[in-house]
Amino acid sequence: MRNLALLGIFGFLAQLINGALGMGYGVTSTTALLMLGVTPALASATVNLSQVGSQLASGIAHWRFGNVDWALVWRIALPGAVGAFLGALLLSWLSTEAAQPLMSTILLALGGYILFRFTVYGTPRGRFHGTLPTGFLAPLGLIAGFLNSTGGGGWGPVGTSALLASGRMEPRRVIGSISAAEFAVVLAGSAGFTVGLGLTGINVHWVLVLLLGGVLAAPLAAWLARHVPARLLGSLVGGLLVLTNVGILFDVEWVNPDPPTQLTIYAVLLALWAAAVMISTRAHLRERSATAEQELTSSSA
Repeated sequence: MRNLALLGIFGFLAQLINGALGMGYGVTSTTALLMLGVTPALASATVNLSQVGSQLASGIAHWRFGNVDWALVWRIALPGAVGAFLGALLLSWLSTEAAQPLMSTILLALGGYILFRFTVYGTPRGRFHGTLPTGFLAPLGLIAGFLNSTGGGGWGPVGTSALLASGRMEPRRVIGSISAAEFAVVLAGSAGFTVGLGLTGINVHWVLVLLLGGVLAAPLAAWLARHVPARLLGSLVGGLLVLTNVGILFDVEWVNPDPPTQLTIYAVLLALWAAAVMISTRAHLRERSATAEQELTSSSA
């Protein structure tokens, strides 16, 4: 019973993070299951099954708040589903631990870029009207879907990071579209795990509890994505990517610094992240104040 309650809380928090920031459900939920002694393949299968319902709820919530670009969703969801299905089949009999350092290094670089870009330059109005070519979205979806199944998470970090880094869409629309597309990805991943593993060993109660927590969090997460300032949201996403992937790299045998060094690095990164969020918040307040003054001047003229 205690494990079920903890998983319900993890499911709620994971979906809150995933819906508001476009990433985090798979990583958070898979980590919780691994802590309970579940094998990587079964952990990823359980998370994918639980996300079928929670991502449907998240996609609907984002759509109702106007966060979804359906043209983008279709172009990235279909290749993402193919990648997720193939990744699930592969993980059913093959370990992907060797690929984790490379993936984390790439995500760390993307996170650092996003953190710097949104903190320093922000998101000027009128610059989110570019189009994203299918030649970019198709391989991105394929890779992100593959990693989502083989790594227990990756659709959000890879997809959201790449689309935010392009600078062509508002963060809330990137997050909403990625969240909506993830329904197809986890559905295909679940089908792949069913073919590769069957349903033997999957705890249905864990799936349902994770699903319940995710469904309850989905509307709140979509609301947060719409109302949190774009500049602040970009800083939050970038900092989350940096901290998460630095931690993963610490577990790599040839990196693995001693505990005092790890604590020092974490303290420095947390301080930088806090400073970035503070800078973004103050910049947003200045921009909002300037906009209000312009509107007041225009109405008085």
